[in-house]
Amino acid sequence: MSEFLGSIWWLIVAIGVLVTFHEFGHYWVARRCGVRVLRFSVGFGKPLWMRRGKDGTEYVIAAIPLGGYVKMLDERESIVPDALLPQAFNRQSVWKRIAIVIAGPVANLILCVALFWAMFVAGRADYAPVVGHATGIAASAGLRQGDTILAVGDRQTPTWSEAVMALIPAALDHADTTVRVRTDSGSEATRELRLSDLPATFDERRAVEVMGLTPRYLLVPPLVGRVAPDTPAWGVLAEGDRITAIDGQPVVAWDDIGPRVQTLGQRGGPAMIEVERKGDRLALEITPSRMKHAQTGQDYWGLGVAAAIPPEPAKDAVLRYGPIDAIPAAFRESAHQAHELFAMIGRAFTGRVSVQNTVAGPITIARAANMSAQHGAAWFLQMLAMLSLSLGILNLLPIPILDGGHLLYYLIELVKGSPVSERAMAAGQYVGLALIAGLMGLAFYNDIMNNLVR
Repeated sequence: MSEFLGSIWWLIVAIGVLVTFHEFGHYWVARRCGVRVLRFSVGFGKPLWMRRGKDGTEYVIAAIPLGGYVKMLDERESIVPDALLPQAFNRQSVWKRIAIVIAGPVANLILCVALFWAMFVAGRADYAPVVGHATGIAASAGLRQGDTILAVGDRQTPTWSEAVMALIPAALDHADTTVRVRTDSGSEATRELRLSDLPATFDERRAVEVMGLTPRYLLVPPLVGRVAPDTPAWGVLAEGDRITAIDGQPVVAWDDIGPRVQTLGQRGGPAMIEVERKGDRLALEITPSRMKHAQTGQDYWGLGVAAAIPPEPAKDAVLRYGPIDAIPAAFRESAHQAHELFAMIGRAFTGRVSVQNTVAGPITIARAANMSAQHGAAWFLQMLAMLSLSLGILNLLPIPILDGGHLLYYLIELVKGSPVSERAMAAGQYVGLALIAGLMGLAFYNDIMNNLVR
């Protein structure tokens, strides 16, 4: 399946699951409160499939899979026969109306916990949180190649993704944070990352890179892929050689070779390069020469070798709990992600983070859904959990036409002892529509800038 078709398919699956649970929350509580539900629709527009239940509710799957709704009996929308008035939504007590409206977001929060539980039980394959290279702020803090990041602040980091998700909020806040590591020697130590020294503005998507951290799994292995004719390496090194040391200095990744060779060239004279070749360990003599970079035109000391194209690294860590231990873990993760979502909303409103990277449209969500699905079921479950949490919380914002806006009306009704006037509600609807339209416009703009204009 192509990326385009895959993105569309997984977007439909994600929205279908989230909307169905959200609307089922409204539907289930409405029925328990004695309200007659006329239609339960997943999607908008022309019905593709419809069935009428014994309770009189029409269950519909519609043509446009970008939302859904539950239509209830209501005097404000149509004439209601006298016999059915007790089943009209607008005739219910304010507490019942509050329960029905809040049920949708609550259903998404419950689904979030359930999805995180399923993710933990299934086990999310990932990379070990091992440092490959440390420069800049990370190096100044004492982080070194081979360090395993055990925790960032008070959050445990069993995988590299957990470490990244813990480091990014601290970077966005320019907040110094402690990192607990296990060094190559096996001892544990605490490092202080001075993230307050980060630039005032930087690309939030590259926060971990900007602080100077590269994971081990991204390192290119020091395998020779090509030897250029008439260069120092010609006749000395061969394709497939693994370079293990240069002039006695160990080589772990391809990026280690350049600085070692520059040092040799400046010193002058031959040096020993150690390689593994078909199971044998060899020590070979080589002398760097001056070369010109094909793209920049700059001179540099080189050997005349290029790296072998590495295969995708195998995941070497799994985030997994047993079915019982996964229950509290799912609640903890849901609470943590809810806290981070509120914090991100706060950063966006105060200008500490770019709204271009916080408000995502359907293209971004579709690509993320497809990418997570390609990584495996656990990754897709995690993405669904995050989307369900976002949908639940954002729907509680006090914006008219959202569930939170209706809750605001009902809370005002509780305080003043009578419903909000239709005129005030109509004005609120216009304000809410304008806000939602603006938010959608921003989301589509971000989609275009982040995905189509590159």
